[in-house]
Amino acid sequence: MTTPRYLTKSRFKLATECPTKLFYTGKKDIYPDTKLDDPFLQALADGGYQVGELAKCYYAGGVEVSTLDYDEAERQTRELLKEESVIIYEPAIRFHNLFIRVDILVKHRNRIELIEVKAKSYSMETDGDFMAKRDKRVASNWRPYLYDVAFQKYVLSNAFPEFDVSSYLLLVDKNAVAATSGLNQKFRIKTDTDGRKRVVVSDAISHQDLENKLLVKINTDEAVQVIYDTELTSGFPKNTFIENIGALAELYEKDLRIAPVIGRKCKDCEFRCSAELEKKGYLNGVKQCWKEQLRWQDGDFDQPTVLDIWNFRGAQKCLEQGVIKLTQVTKDDIGEVDSLNAGLQPRERQWLQVEKAQNNDSSIYFDAESLRQEMNGWVYPLHFIDFETNAMAIPFYQGMKPYEGIAFQFSHHLLHADGKIEHAGEFLNTNQGEFPNFEFVRELKRQLEKDEGTIFRYSSHENTYLNKIHQQLKASTEPDALELCDFIKSITRSTASSTETWIGTRCMVDLIELVKSYYYDPRTNGSNSIKQVLPAILASSSYLQNKYAGAVYGTADQPSNNFECQTWIQFDSAGNLIDPYKLLPKMFKGISDHDAELLSNVDELNNGGMALTAYGLLQFVEMSDYERAELNAALLKYCELDTLAMVMIVEAWREWIKNGIATEAA
Repeated sequence: MTTPRYLTKSRFKLATECPTKLFYTGKKDIYPDTKLDDPFLQALADGGYQVGELAKCYYAGGVEVSTLDYDEAERQTRELLKEESVIIYEPAIRFHNLFIRVDILVKHRNRIELIEVKAKSYSMETDGDFMAKRDKRVASNWRPYLYDVAFQKYVLSNAFPEFDVSSYLLLVDKNAVAATSGLNQKFRIKTDTDGRKRVVVSDAISHQDLENKLLVKINTDEAVQVIYDTELTSGFPKNTFIENIGALAELYEKDLRIAPVIGRKCKDCEFRCSAELEKKGYLNGVKQCWKEQLRWQDGDFDQPTVLDIWNFRGAQKCLEQGVIKLTQVTKDDIGEVDSLNAGLQPRERQWLQVEKAQNNDSSIYFDAESLRQEMNGWVYPLHFIDFETNAMAIPFYQGMKPYEGIAFQFSHHLLHADGKIEHAGEFLNTNQGEFPNFEFVRELKRQLEKDEGTIFRYSSHENTYLNKIHQQLKASTEPDALELCDFIKSITRSTASSTETWIGTRCMVDLIELVKSYYYDPRTNGSNSIKQVLPAILASSSYLQNKYAGAVYGTADQPSNNFECQTWIQFDSAGNLIDPYKLLPKMFKGISDHDAELLSNVDELNNGGMALTAYGLLQFVEMSDYERAELNAALLKYCELDTLAMVMIVEAWREWIKNGIATEAA
């Protein structure tokens, strides 16, 4: 029997991003999907599991429609709706070729509340009625969530016209505080005998645990009406939101492809598959769209486009004007450049990327003199630190707010003036239910206060989290809170959300800002991610290749806490340098290499990342001591490589300045 081709809320959400995606979705044997395949790992990363079950606690006494069979789920739902008053979890609603599963449905007589639960945080002060301040349209950051609700309300209202339907978002309240400690550990993840994962709520959950509601219910009826009146009016088959629901459902049911409209959105399309998969016979959805609209041939895709330009906000305008390839881009497309400040300015860097592509110039840009001046202010030994963090929707302790930052791991490398490196220390606390932040800072302080050496981070992440812990310490009763706060202020700068302003006397140097200002390698294709910069640096530095070619890392000369006689310079059968991150042991058992690769790059997942997801597993999933030890060991290696990568970047720069880059980057 053929499975019905219903337009569900997830498929409708996909279509609102790009209608053509409806034709590609669900055909992984033809069009590979580069989004995370494992919904469990994604839900674990964004906190969706725990929030969904907490919502049911606030709406206790409901009946769950758990069957996956469309017809049976719909039958059970209709029977339940015959009751005068009922709460239903995951009811199945069908209207023609539209099908939804509502998170929570509350029915009393002829009134129905449709409640969509999201792990997104909300504040009445900043988010209000979800409307943009500059016009009468829905705010862009809330649009995907409200599209979801609007679609569900349309289906439910038409399937049961005899009921008065109101719609709501149930969101994580930014301003709520936990009434008790240990609430987050009362939502554990277990695997059923059929392999399905589910959250089990502890019998020990109490009235006091639920006394302070961490979720807030916000009516969306007005916002939904605005969506019906104003949204999806261009680039879609029909002229209105409601008309397009029907049109998209019909096209999906008939498996018809909607003519594509190319744009900036194509850069992040999940149907942009790799060259390796294409060689195996899979199809690249983005290529198909661009071939149709631009009449491109396969060879055209070998040339970089405006979508490859780093941080380029003018990409959409260029595409609309027919400026697609970098060979077509002019300085006017990039815009005026203000060169008053030292180092590359963003538009200068963008034009440098374009110019090198136009001239087939693979040489490295390296501002040795400016970087030399920066280095003259550094104090040895140099310290390199990297944090692994998380933010749980359900707080650890009484008085904490949702999504308060958790810093559970750091790695710390030293680079001495004579070139010696060592993995000087680390911290890891993944113990279930323990709040690690204060001990984290104590250990960081202990390791960094031994000298006055310059401290490096990569991006603003470490500075942001130390600011968060500073606020947590100020609100705590820790006996050394003042001392720890002073330490944090000494190595950071205040953020916009801080109530006071400071710049530490030993404020961390942001290595990514030095990359942006003084270094560009075309091998990175415009990316400044350390996972792109490291392979590029290794490929262009003979110094690094010689230093790390043998099994020298994790020896007396290059001490390591987690590696023994590791060789970082390795080549594949084609003679290409292997990315060191691909030499790490697999962190997760039983997931695809595809998912592991996505999780290793935090840029690929808005709320994901390898370490973040591993921390969630260690907190909420039942596993053996052996599995826990293996996962912790993998976390330690992963974080250590992050700080070693920072060391390697600085080592290469020092050598280029000393000997001249021309000898390194032929």
